[in-house]
Amino acid sequence: MSLVHISSKEQFSSLLTSSTIVVADFYADWCGPCKAIAPMYEQLANQLSRPNQITFTKVDVDSQQDIAKAYGVTAMPTFIMFKRGRVVSTIRGADPKKLSEAVQKLATEANNMESEGGEESASAGAAGDWFGASLPRNYGDITDQVSVKDLDLLNRASERGSARVLFNQSKPSSLGGGKGKEKSSQEADWVESDTDEQLMLYIPFNSTLKIHSLHITSLPPSTPDEGEDEDELPMRPRTLRLFINRATILGFEDAEDNEPVQVATIAPEDWDSKTGTAKVDLRFVKFQKVTSLIVFFVDGDGEREKIRVDRIRVIGEAGEKRDLGKLEKIGDEAGE
Repeated sequence: MSLVHISSKEQFSSLLTSSTIVVADFYADWCGPCKAIAPMYEQLANQLSRPNQITFTKVDVDSQQDIAKAYGVTAMPTFIMFKRGRVVSTIRGADPKKLSEAVQKLATEANNMESEGGEESASAGAAGDWFGASLPRNYGDITDQVSVKDLDLLNRASERGSARVLFNQSKPSSLGGGKGKEKSSQEADWVESDTDEQLMLYIPFNSTLKIHSLHITSLPPSTPDEGEDEDELPMRPRTLRLFINRATILGFEDAEDNEPVQVATIAPEDWDSKTGTAKVDLRFVKFQKVTSLIVFFVDGDGEREKIRVDRIRVIGEAGEKRDLGKLEKIGDEAGE
C-alpha cells in the first residue's frame, strides 16, 4: 500500500523529517468531494511514491484535529505538499488537474535530487527554496506563518532592503558569486542598520507557534565599495534580546528596560562558513504559544557602526490559526 494513513501527530512529524517530499490529503469520511478524488490520489501515490523521497499520506481531520489545526485546514479536501518539512504548495478542493500538476512537479524535483547524489545540501538549495542550516529532528521550517504585510523594522538603512526580504525563500544574492553589494534598481535582498548597530524587528504570525530555534543568515562583504571606508562595512549580529506576544513593536529604550524572554549570543564559531548562517536555539519551554516575536539586535561582532542580516528562518511547529472558520466541504455544492 503506497498511502500512509496518519494515526498520530508524532508519526506525521517523523515523516516530514524522514521523507524529502510529503504529500498530505486532509479528508473526512463524510466529505463527498474527498471520496470522488480519492481514487485519483491513490493512483498518483502508487505511481510516484519512493522510499524516503516522496511519501503520500492521508489525514482524517476528524481523528487528527491537532494536525489539521496546525496547518490551518478549514475545508475538505485540502492537499498540502511539504519539501524538507516546509509547506511548498496547498490545494483546497477536489481539483484533479491542479493536484496532478503540483504532485508531478514535486516528483520531478525529487528525481533530480536523487540523480545529483541525494538531497540538496543546505547551501545548494534551488532558488525559491533555500536553507542556510539543517533542520532539527521532528521540527520544520514554519517561516511561511510570518504575516509579512504586518512586519515592522526600526533603524533600517533605507537604501537597503525592507523587513520582508529577511523572509524571502530564495538563496541570498551574496551566495551567488558576488559580494552582495550589487547596485540595481531592485530592492537589495538584505537589511542593514542605519544610525548605529541596533535593529528592532517585529514579527507577527498567522497562527500560534511553538518555536524551537531561529536560523539567522548574515553575509557582510569583506571589502568596501569604491569611495567607502572599511569602517563603513556592516558586521554580523552578536547579541539578541527576544520578546514574545507583544501587540506592537517596542522602542529601543523599552527593549533595554524590559526583561526579555531570552537573551542569545551568537559566537564567531556559530556562523557556518559556507552559508553565513547561525542557529539560535531557544528555550523551547518559553516559546510554546507564540503569536508574535520581537528580535532586538543589540550589537554586532566588532567595533563598527552597522550590522547586516540577510535571511531569517523560524523553526518549530505551527499551531492553531486565528479565527478558524467552520470546517466545510469544497466542491460539493449543487451543480458541482
